[in-house]
Parts: sequence; C-alpha cells; structure tokens
Amino acid sequence: MQPRQEITEIFSTFVQFEGDRFNLWATDSKLQRSIKRCLEQYPQQKSDNFWVLYWYKIWEIESSPLAMGHISAYLQEVCYWVSRKIAVNFISRFSLADCFQMAISCIYKILKNFNPEYSTNLKSYAEYAFERFLKDSLRLGKEADICTDWALLHKISRKRLGNSLTNAGFNSQIINNYVLAWECFQELYTSDSQTIRQLGKPDATTWQAITQLYNRQSLSQLTPETLEKWLSTCAKAVRDFLYPKFVSVDAPFNGQESGNLLDTLPADLPASLLTEIIAQEESTSRERQQAQLNQVLMDALAGLDIQAQKLLQVYYQQKLTQQQIAAELEIKQYTVSRRLSSVKRSLLTTLTQWSIDSLHISPTPVVVDAISKSLEEWLNNYYSHTHPPLK
Repeated sequence: MQPRQEITEIFSTFVQFEGDRFNLWATDSKLQRSIKRCLEQYPQQKSDNFWVLYWYKIWEIESSPLAMGHISAYLQEVCYWVSRKIAVNFISRFSLADCFQMAISCIYKILKNFNPEYSTNLKSYAEYAFERFLKDSLRLGKEADICTDWALLHKISRKRLGNSLTNAGFNSQIINNYVLAWECFQELYTSDSQTIRQLGKPDATTWQAITQLYNRQSLSQLTPETLEKWLSTCAKAVRDFLYPKFVSVDAPFNGQESGNLLDTLPADLPASLLTEIIAQEESTSRERQQAQLNQVLMDALAGLDIQAQKLLQVYYQQKLTQQQIAAELEIKQYTVSRRLSSVKRSLLTTLTQWSIDSLHISPTPVVVDAISKSLEEWLNNYYSHTHPPLK
C-alpha cells in the first residue's frame, strides 16, 4: 500500500480491494472538492491533525455526513493495517476485506467516544478502538457461529438480547414479551452437560412448563409453538447483531452499475460555519495563551528585587535613556546597561521555558529571537499603563 501524502488525498480517498488485496486509492469527487475549497480558504493550515480535529468539531456540532466522510477517508490507512494484523494473526473465516469493512463500520462509535481534551491524536485512538472492536466481533461471532440457538440463548445477557431485538427493529412491547419468554426459558431449561454449546431443543414437556410459567407471569394464553417461534426469533436477532453483514460505502447501489452511498453526501457545508469554527478556535487559543503569558511574566516581575523593578519602570514607562537612568539612580551608565541586560535575560529565560513547557516549541536561535522581540513588545505594552513609581 502506497501511503498518502497530500492533505487532499488523505481526506478524500478510500481503500479499494481487489479480491482480498489492496488495489488502489479510490477518490470521492465530492470530498475532494470539499477539502480543496477548505485548503484554498485556509492555505496556511497544512497539518492533517488540524483538519481531522476541524472535521471532528463539525461532526460534533452538526452530525454532518460530509464531516463523517472526510474522517472516514482519513482513517482508511490505520483501519487497513489493523485489519491486516487481525486477519493474519487470528484464525477466522473473515478475510482482510471483511475485517476492514467490519472495523470501518464502527467510526460513529469511535467519534462518539473520542475526547480531544484528553488526546488530540484521533488516529492513535482509532487504532486502539479498531483492534478492540475487531477482536470483540471475532470472539462474539465465533461464539454465535458454533452455538446452537438454545445454547446461544443460555449464554446471552439480558442487555445484549435487548440490544439485538432493538437492532432487529422490534417495538418496546414486543421486546418486553420476548425478553420475558427468554427469562422463563432460562429459568426452566438448564443442562448439566459440559458441552453447553451443543445444547439441544427442549422437549415437549419442558416447552409446556416454560409456556405455563410465561402465561402466569404475563396473564396470557400463549401456546408452546408460539413461544418456541418467539425464542427462535430471539436467537436469529442475536446472531444478526453479533455477526452482522457489512456493506462498503463505496459499493454500488443494488441494481445499479454506478453510484454509491458516498454520492449521498452533501457537496457543501456553509462557509460561515467553517469560518466561525476556525475563528472561535483560534481566538480561544490565543486568549488562553495570552492570559498564561501575562501571568508568567507578571509573576517573574514580582520576583525581581526592588532595584530591578524600578530600573524596568523608568526605562519602559518613563522612556529614560540609560544615561538619564544612571544620573537618576546615581550609578554608572555601564552598570545600568549590564543590569538591564541581566534582568531582561532573566525574563527571557522564564518566557522561553514557558514556551517549551506549554507550547512545545523547540528553542532554536530563530525562536529565541522571536521570543525576545515578543518580550520587548510585552514590556512596552505593560509599562504603557500607569504604574505608581516604586519607592
């Protein structure tokens, strides 16, 4: 598999299989147009991590299928490699393509559980989630495949049975009836066999007893044949839930040679929303960083001795020259110069360390020079406000 490099490719192409092997990157034209418009509008944003968090926020706000499409494209590679590892290392009747389709189908659950406040790396989180989902699916699928209907109903939990029936589309009243029938079955039909996976169908006497228990609890007149049919329906719903059929989003519609689910994605997202999200994110980030920077430097100023504080005040607030400061403080001009440089160097060290710790910026010469200029600007702005002279 050739890894994708360009932002446009990363957010608009999908894995296409030939048999059970990777064939090529298939481009979705709508997603391609969408990401190109975004890059034209914000050409300075070159990071794929920025864009995936950007689309995540849009999905979180609007449940946008367009955003879901971009994120699905973004996660294709990690999904492929996780699926390949599972297909190679686990014995199952699922092929690599099967595993891939199973894993990619859980993107909604991944996005729902992902929290960017704890981790900004969606790809790493998705890798873990894909692997866990596939392992659980294979385990549950194998269990469903090797058990008889009656053994499966013995092994299933009430919650999973309810989820299975809900997934099958039954209403709440029918689900309640089926669950009660299952509870009666569990209470009266037990087995001492060590191979419960091959548990057979209850005999006529047991069916009669299960039906009578159900009728007493529900005040009904159900027949054993109906109860057996209900429980068979439950078993089928459980198998379908644990062992679902997956459909690729780029597979053609039934009966059509062209057109797929991705064609149903809207082509555009309101530009105002895009602008608002980016502007809000950048504004919030700048305000937070500025507040932290102000606090760091004000704490550093407060930690200086009185003479150093007075030196900065007369230099930046009163705009005195070094000669004028020397005359006012009755010290030599070179002493003023050295002392001023020492104080500013101390503040620069504090600010540089904060940038390393908080902004994760490497202190290269260019960066340190930029921080020095920012410090100079901050000192001028800070002392431009009226501060009472130090005694």
